[in-house]
Formats: sequence, structure tokens, C-alpha cells
Amino acid sequence: MSEKEPSICEEKIYNELFRKYYEPVTKYIYYKCGNLHQAEDIVQNVFIKIWKLCATIIYSKAKSYIYSACNHSFLNEVAHEKVVLKHQKTVEEHTNYESPDFLIEVDEFRIKLKQAINMLNPKEREVFLLSRVEDKTYKEIAEITGLTVKAIERRMSKALRELRDLLGAHIKV
Repeated sequence: MSEKEPSICEEKIYNELFRKYYEPVTKYIYYKCGNLHQAEDIVQNVFIKIWKLCATIIYSKAKSYIYSACNHSFLNEVAHEKVVLKHQKTVEEHTNYESPDFLIEVDEFRIKLKQAINMLNPKEREVFLLSRVEDKTYKEIAEITGLTVKAIERRMSKALRELRDLLGAHIKV
């Protein structure tokens, strides 16, 4: 007849497994992660799980179970850390450090700016928008409109003067 395997649920057997495998498994995980405290935490948590699941673990397979469970726990921590880092990165990218009052002022200024641009003479508005929104040079604007570069410069100068008058002298256009 075959000999019955010892039960891990017996405290004596469990303590024997702990003393036999705790140090080598901790070293194994330490070599993987490079952090002794993290390795000890992982191994201790696995031994706690073993105690809770002792009835389902076969004594002859305990060594394999301990190493596998510790390795899986380590890999889960690595995967979790990647998720945390990814989340922190996206939170930082979407974080706006300006005060709500400042953001409201910016929105109000944009509205005033659009209104002021709409109040410009159509010829000056065209030159202003081509220059500041479309990033065209005066030469490119002159080609588009069929005017001289000097005429574009005059219209732009007049548009900037009017915007300064409408929005205030402290605004740099």
C-alpha cells in the first residue's frame, strides 16, 4: 500500500515547509525584483495563502506550488505597477495647473478677442487672420490678395492698432 502524504494543514508540517523554503524562495524573488522588502512581502503573502488553502495543496507538490505562486505574485505586482505608472502619466498629461479664475479669464478674453476681430474692417480682418491664424507671411498674403507687400503691412498695422484700442494697450497682439 502507498504511504499517505503529510497534510500541510498540520502546524508542524507547515512550519517545516516554511523553514525549508522561506529563505531560498525569498532569494529567488529578490534576484528577480532587486528589492529585499518586496521579495519578503511576496513570499510571506504566499505562505499566508498556503496556510489558508492547506487542504487543497498536496505535500509532494508544495515546493513547486510555493515557487510558482511567488513568481506569479511578483509578475502581478510588476503588471500592477505598469498600470499605476501609465495612469499617473495620463493624469499628469491631463492635469491643468492654472486656477479656475485664470481659465475663466482666458475664456472671457477669447470671446472679447473674437468680437474685436469681427469689428475690424473686412480687408484688415482678412490680412490679420491670414497672418496670425494661417501663419502666412506678408509676401504670401500679397500673392493671395493681389496686393503689394507694403499694402499688406499697412493693413496689418491698422488692424493691430484697432485691436489694441478695442482690447486695451496692455494686450500684445
